[in-house]
Amino acid sequence: QVQLVESGGGSVQAGGSLKLSCTLVGLNARGRCMGWFRRNPDQQREGVAAIFHAYTGDAKPNYADSVKGRFTISQDTAKDTVYLQMNSLKPEDTAMYYCAAGDTCSAWSTGDLFRYWGQGTQVTVSS
Repeated sequence: QVQLVESGGGSVQAGGSLKLSCTLVGLNARGRCMGWFRRNPDQQREGVAAIFHAYTGDAKPNYADSVKGRFTISQDTAKDTVYLQMNSLKPEDTAMYYCAAGDTCSAWSTGDLFRYWGQGTQVTVSS
């Protein structure tokens, strides 16, 4: 059974940092696209970042414009784990954050091609 196990959410003041982790269980992360998405009650799902780690070559990260320069996605394929380091957090970053896995990062920001999803971890940023 494939599972995505997330951790690292919490509450922080604006300007602070959090690091999210997501471990893929039941599948090898190498050769897959791993992404982070977020949703708050008033908005649609938003693609935050995604990374594809090919069998050869370097990982290729993608970011939403809203988080470029503040968030960093990275992957430890030995642990089948993807991380999202979030710095300079803003109140508008408050949302439930979801990890997802798929076979391709094409059109990653829509989330439509991601087959597996985690349960989500809450991030709350206070002003």
